[in-house]
Amino acid sequence: MDVIFNLIVVTYNEHLKNILRHILDSYQILTEIEDKPGDLAKIEKEMLKINGFIKVVSNKIDIDKIPRSEFGIVKTKFAQYLENYSFEKEIKTMAPLYSNDMSRVKNMRLKILESLKNKHMIDDVKELMENL
Repeated sequence: MDVIFNLIVVTYNEHLKNILRHILDSYQILTEIEDKPGDLAKIEKEMLKINGFIKVVSNKIDIDKIPRSEFGIVKTKFAQYLENYSFEKEIKTMAPLYSNDMSRVKNMRLKILESLKNKHMIDDVKELMENL
């Protein structure tokens, strides 16, 4: 029975680690965007990926199946992020009017990055991933 439990925990850990890796990859892409024409679509794509993966972790990953205490902290921060930040509507409104205004595109990208850094959420994600 312990072997099955350990296998489930390893699988759950690997699943969570894979999701966290996707979040960090998209975050890294956002930090590297150079704010050129057409980048608003890239920003939206990466932001939607991050939000999707955060929703998966928040709704599908059972806190009791991840033995790391940091996971509860990250899951709580994810829930707060989803509750407090939403850029989809703002980007949809902005796209037809300002998609070629590089200062507005940069400002949107920086607002998204700032929201992800709020309360050290991204740092906690990196730390959790290293510890899994």
